[in-house]
Formats: sequence, C-alpha cells, structure tokens
Amino acid sequence: MAATATLSFNRRVLRILEEGGHCTAEALAEASAAAQAGEKSVTEYLLDKGVMDEHRLLGLLAERMGVTPVDVDRIELDRSLAEVVPLELALKTGCCPIAKVDRILIVVTSNPADVVQQDDLRLKTGCELRVCFALDVQVKRAIARLYEMEDAERIAKVLDEAEPDLDLAEVKQVDDVVDVAAAAASGNEAPIIKLVNLIIYQAIKGKASDIHVEPFEKRIVVRYRVDGNLQPAMEPPKRLHGAIVSRIKIMSALDIAEKRKPQDGKFQVKAEGRQIDFRVSTLPTVHGEKVVMRILDASNLTLDLASLGFEAKALQDFRDAIAAPYGMILVTGPTGSGKTTTLYSAVKEIMTPDSNFVTVEDPVEYQLDGLNQVQVNVKSGLTFAAALRSILRQDPDVIMVGEIRDTETIEIGVKAALTGHLVLSTLHTNDAASTITRMIDMGVDPFMVVSATLMVSAQRLIRRICSHCREAYKVGADRMVQLGYTREEAASQPDLFRAKGCPRCSNGYVGRFAILETLPITEEIKRMVIDGRSSIEVRAKAIEQGMITLRRAALLNAMRGNTSIEEVLRVTLGEQVAYKPDAIKSTDTGD
Repeated sequence: MAATATLSFNRRVLRILEEGGHCTAEALAEASAAAQAGEKSVTEYLLDKGVMDEHRLLGLLAERMGVTPVDVDRIELDRSLAEVVPLELALKTGCCPIAKVDRILIVVTSNPADVVQQDDLRLKTGCELRVCFALDVQVKRAIARLYEMEDAERIAKVLDEAEPDLDLAEVKQVDDVVDVAAAAASGNEAPIIKLVNLIIYQAIKGKASDIHVEPFEKRIVVRYRVDGNLQPAMEPPKRLHGAIVSRIKIMSALDIAEKRKPQDGKFQVKAEGRQIDFRVSTLPTVHGEKVVMRILDASNLTLDLASLGFEAKALQDFRDAIAAPYGMILVTGPTGSGKTTTLYSAVKEIMTPDSNFVTVEDPVEYQLDGLNQVQVNVKSGLTFAAALRSILRQDPDVIMVGEIRDTETIEIGVKAALTGHLVLSTLHTNDAASTITRMIDMGVDPFMVVSATLMVSAQRLIRRICSHCREAYKVGADRMVQLGYTREEAASQPDLFRAKGCPRCSNGYVGRFAILETLPITEEIKRMVIDGRSSIEVRAKAIEQGMITLRRAALLNAMRGNTSIEEVLRVTLGEQVAYKPDAIKSTDTGD
C-alpha cells in the first residue's frame, strides 16, 4: 500500500512540474525512470542533479497541492517527541514529529496524500494529526537529527539491561548481504547485532567514507570520516567492545579467536535499495582491537572527468594525455585524495568496445562493466609486478595499475608504456614535479622516464563550503598577496567566504571536490630531466609554461565561493610562483 501511495505521489509531482513547464521533458523522464526503478524519488533525483532548488521546489509543490510547507531545517526539534513517535514508527510512516500541543501532534511528511500511513500513526500515538509538507530529503534530515542520539542512547540502555557476559562466539556466519536499514529499525535482533547495524546504517546515511571503532582505557569511541574529517558518533559502554568487534569479525568472515594479529576482511550490506561493500581492518592496541571499516559505495562514485572540479587547463591536459595511443600517465597524492576515482573516470571516458582494458588493483574497489579487473593476492604470489607481467601477455590496449609500490612494478610499467600500451597508475608524492624525481630514485633511467611518461599530475580533495550558510567577508590586499593571489586579484577585493554551519551541512561544508595540477612532459621538461635538473627547477619551468598548481587551483575556487581560505591552507602547501635560486627561502609554507 505504501509503495502504491509513493508511486501515485511521484506521478502527481511529475504532472505538476510538467504542466507548469518548470523542468525539461528529458529531466522529468529521467526522474520518472529513477523513481520507477526504486532508486530515488522524483524530487530527490531533481535536487541531486541540480535541476531545481529545494526552496523553490518545496514552495511550488505546496502551493499546487494546497498543503502547508515547512522548512524543517530551520526548526529546533524537541527530543521528547521521539518518545511519542518511536524511530521505527517514524521510518515506517515517513512522518517526523515537529511539535505537540495537548493531544494534537504536528508532523511533517513528504507524501501528505498517504492517509493510510497517517491513520496508522494516529492510532499508535492516540493523537490527532496536523500534517505539514516537506521534501523527502528534508524529512530524512529531520528524522536523522531527531533520532540519531536518542536511538543510540536507547540501544545503550537496552544493552545495559542485557546479560553482562554477552558472547557472539556461537553466532553463525551471517547472510552474504545484510539489510542494515531494516535491521537497524527492527526490534527482533539481538542487542549487539542491532547496535552494529545502527553504526553501519548511520554511517551510510551520513555519507561517511570510513567507520572507526576505537577502544580506550575506560570507553569506546565510534567515529565517522565525513568529507575527509573524523567526527564522533557515539560512545557505547566499554564492556561491549569485545562483542562489537566479534560481530564485525563474523560479518567479515574473520577469526574471532585471533586478537593478537591484524586481520583484513570484507562484507556487503543492503541499504536504501543498493548493495554497499565494506573493507574491514582490525589492529591490536593496548586497550583492545581497533576496527576500521572502509565504505565503498558505488552510488557516490562520479565517473565523469568534467564533474570532478578540475580547472579547464588541467582538464584539457588530462584529456590530451589519455587520448594518446601509448605512454604512461601518473596521478599522485596522499591516501584518500581521489586518485583511483580519477583513474576510473579517465578509463570510462576512453573505454570503447574495440579495445582491451585491464586493471590490477589492491583491492578492486568498484566493479565496472567492460573492465577486466585483477585483484592482487600477495599470499598466492599475485603481486602488482606479477599481475602486470601476465597482463602484458593478454594483448591489452590500456592498463590501469592501482598503485606503483616498488621498483619492479614501475620498470614493467615503463616498458609497457614504451611498447605501445597506455598505462595509468598512481604514486605517493607531494606534487607533480617531485614525481619525476621519485621515479628516478626508484631506479628508472631518466631517459626512460621522459620517453615513457606523457604527463604527471598531483591531486587533492578539498571540502566544498555550504552555499546556504556561507558568510562573505573582505580580506586586505596585502594579506591576499601573502596567500598567493596576484596583485591584480588583490586590488579587485573580491568577496571570500568562511564556513558558518547550519542543519544542511557538516560544520559549514557539504561534500568535496578535486583540485589537480598537471605537468605534461614537454620537450623542455625532457631536456631538464635528462640534464639532472632539480624538481624545483622543473616545477618552475612547468609554471612558466602555464601549469596551475594545487595552491593556485584552490585559491581560484576560494575566490569563486566554492571553498574557504582556511580549507585552502589546510589542504595545500605554500609555493613560490616563479623559480628564483636566490629567493627559495621566501617560499610561503601555507600550513
């Protein structure tokens, strides 16, 4: 019945938007297809694609449907309402309570026409309802705000009342795919299982990339990494640490009896209609085993170079390089800087049915149709180098190597690039110019380096400032020059923005985008490398030839209002704009 009501409401939304001419027919068709496939509602799809603004869409639909709109993000929710409407009931009915006056309960819902669910809510609460309207994404945010802490506290209370020596050693291996959304809202699971499901589900809802379960002397801390920063989520009772770790180990098919050695595993869950992979790592510490779960959600993967946020010149350099028939392209940066996503995007852009594309990865993070993906297995002898040697006998056109870690791998990669293959890979270096030095230090002849390499690049992820609450301010011209802006830019006194924070964002930021510096191996760069010139000189020549550095790309985005100066300084190192041998000490260190 609920599914029928949702389908009917989606049709009504489509009709309203079509009659008013508010969206193109193509956008509405795509939104309709997504809704019918159960991926997203019509409104959620349009908002995700940037077709419409939240406030405009909310006001438009409310006016046409004759319902009262509520901007729930601006309402301070009373946590006592969670006792009137439990989390399970809110999730089932899609209604979030926002106020209660005597026996009248005011709720907000994204489908005011679903009278069946509203009747169920009325019967179970014993209250008369006043139904207001908000978009489904707004209702989800409100439910997350109201119940997140309450639900964790409620589960902790249930666990405190359970048997103190709860043991999961007898629990059997879980199903291959766990529906964590249903399990988190269900009251039928064992308390520990329910707690672990809740930890996982809240991380997925919060778009976290990692979950950390950290044991200390007298407490356990669960933290989520969101947009690159770790944020505290909850602190379960210390005595539950062993049971939590055991439950995660069981899900990952790890040895629950082994607590003195690190272990690695994986599992898959089902949440919000999609399957999500988790990589699990356990590490013995002085206060017990620490667990880190990496969330690999393919729905968050943007496989489109144009949408990654690169500057126009960097994007053009990258596209020119991947269009070449052979050679090596390297993307560098620290762990978690989006290098693999960039490589996947590049492969997807050039992938054709008449070519053989092979990847070797550790691990294979995302499975893509049309790619022959090889998983490294060191225990069985399948290293990067061994896999790469075998791949060269598989008649490849394009080879993607997840990471170059040793001399043998880079030597094979260079030879492959010189013998007619396009090779894409990653290295861990700070900037594009130092990548060349790193390759030479690994034992590759400088002549071979410049002969095989088409382009090297460096990448970082930088947080996007929230457009709803960002605060404009002016910076003095001298300070802007110190930061790295030109005199002309400083003289124009553009508005910069600082993060403020609101219900829509995480401490003033929403999501991240990539910044990239690209260094094509031109003839002049080749001569400098062969002559043994330093990476500083190579970098200066690249800047002279028009390279936009990481710091420069970040500063331009701050001037456009995409990020803050604080974020620029946090992510990028300072740099000299031009090479001056007698003025190297004047380099701004930024951080």
